[in-house]
Order: sequence, then structure tokens, then C-alpha cells
Amino acid sequence: MADKRMEDYIISIPDFPHEGILFRDVTSVLQDADGFKLAIDSLLERLEGVEFDVIAGVEARGFLFGAPLSYALHKPFVPVRKKGKLPRETVSCEYELEYGTAEIEIHTDAIKPGQKVVLLDDLLATGGTIKAAAELVEQLGGKIVKALFLVELKGLEGRKTLADYEVDSVVQYEGK
Repeated sequence: MADKRMEDYIISIPDFPHEGILFRDVTSVLQDADGFKLAIDSLLERLEGVEFDVIAGVEARGFLFGAPLSYALHKPFVPVRKKGKLPRETVSCEYELEYGTAEIEIHTDAIKPGQKVVLLDDLLATGGTIKAAAELVEQLGGKIVKALFLVELKGLEGRKTLADYEVDSVVQYEGK
């Protein structure tokens, strides 16, 4: 593992889901114990010195990386879910996708006013999903202290969408 970088565990798949797209598959990271450990350790490094109360992860791969971070740091984990998946009272936010819209939500009691929150997802593309998650957290009185990703596709300029927040990623790819 010491010789491998995070990029060595991410498989790039050409022409998926459409021709001309180079898909960055992080499921290969999860399927390799050393890769998964490196991913969690790399994300943990990016949280050193960050003062926060809660990690909020976006469905579904944000759960896979966010829950181990919460466990390792002994912090609560808040799931940000697709509309209709949470059983208690929620707040929701609709956001734009490439072809249409989507809606995410969190429980109204998941974030307490004044709590400092790290938002986490596997991949930063356009930033729309994390921006919507940030709006939910802020609606409940939370403060985003960092948006953290395993992978960033720089060509899609998600940092512009998230310009109001500190953004960090383990691996950056130049293209889309």
C-alpha cells in the first residue's frame, strides 16, 4: 500500500454513461482493503485541525466514506438522503441536474443551530448536490466549515458553485 497513490485504486472507464465521458469509478476503492484504508486515511488527514461537530454525507457514496470518518473521529453522522427516504420530519431542497432536477432532505433535528458541519461526498462534479446539502444545513442553523471529497473533476468547475465554502479533495482530475 505504501507505494500506491489514491489514483491507483480509482478505475477510469471511457464512454460511460455516455460517449465522450471518462467515468471515475470509486467502487474499486471500496473493493480493495488497502485502497479503502488509504481513502479514509487521506480524508482524515484533510480534517486535521478542522473544528467541527458533525459530518453530513450525501447519499449514497457519501455514506460509505463519511460513516467511517465519523466513527474514527467520534463525531455524529447525518445522512443527506433522496426525497422520501427519511421517516421523520424533514427539510428538503431541490436542485438542478444535467437533465432535470433532484431533491434531497435531512431530518429537521439532525443539525442543531450553531453546529459546525463538514459536508462529504465521494465526488465533486458541478457542485449542485453539495450546494443543496449546504442550503439544508444552513436552513437548520448549521455552519459549513468544509466540503470534502475523495475525487474532484476540475473541468466541471464545482468549486465555483461552492465558492462560499472551503473545498478540499484527495484526488483532482483535470477533465470532466
